[in-house]
Amino acid sequence: MRDWFQQLRSARLFGFLALAIPALALAGCQTAELTPASLGLTTLTDQSVAEIRGHSVLVMDYQSARILEAENPDALRYPASLTKMMTLYLLFEAVDAGKLSLDTELTVSAEAAAEPPSKLGFRPGETISVRDAAQALATKSANDVAVVIAENLAGTQANFAAVMTARARQIGMRNTRFVNASGLPDPGQISTARDMAILARTLISRFSRYMPMFRVTEFSFKGRTYRATNKLLGKVEGVDGLKTGYIRDSGFHLVATAMRGGRRLIVVVMGGRTGNERNAEVTALIDKYM
Repeated sequence: MRDWFQQLRSARLFGFLALAIPALALAGCQTAELTPASLGLTTLTDQSVAEIRGHSVLVMDYQSARILEAENPDALRYPASLTKMMTLYLLFEAVDAGKLSLDTELTVSAEAAAEPPSKLGFRPGETISVRDAAQALATKSANDVAVVIAENLAGTQANFAAVMTARARQIGMRNTRFVNASGLPDPGQISTARDMAILARTLISRFSRYMPMFRVTEFSFKGRTYRATNKLLGKVEGVDGLKTGYIRDSGFHLVATAMRGGRRLIVVVMGGRTGNERNAEVTALIDKYM
């Protein structure tokens, strides 16, 4: 599995990475550190870091990709657990490439087991199937599982994050840099509302067969039941995904997708002051445009 991931990086992405990420060295599994400057992003000053926790909104028509409403769509934000959409993107990509199946067991390392909550809680050496891992990310937003996926696919989180960033560029996310698979706090992990909408749209269009995972309101694993972090599921008409996010420095995020009358909408809200405020804003935007 890791051999495939290395081949993917060196063969399919080499030319692209050489242009888009000149600081990335594809020698074995070793990668140079990615920086905002190496990705063509503005270097963050103390002032801009302080301003990263702000409010951003983007409403996109899924079919046409037309932007219906936007507020600070290109302002840099900490993506928090919205990051896990890209982690799932690469996992689904590996499954569809036949390099692993939904029944493949992924091994938990000591590093993954030590991740802070939200988490399922593993001991090193335990395993989780790809199917359960994907569901745990989509429903519970489990940080330990995000690291399990990263390490099993790429050997280390650093390797995985480099490919996450490369894939982001490849699908049109121009202002995103990933340094971990979970979205836990790191000043170098940045994105925008526009980029998150692009990611959501690409995830839905390319991996539609996995989208029912994002509609699940409860997930059971080893005798425990975990409720979805997306509280709009089952409460707001048509909502069938996609991902929440929160760290203290980011505020409350939600990328939501809804289908009504054959039309799909993607709504991104980043930097809500509370989860309830964020949910109310997303709901109002869905109702406004549907």
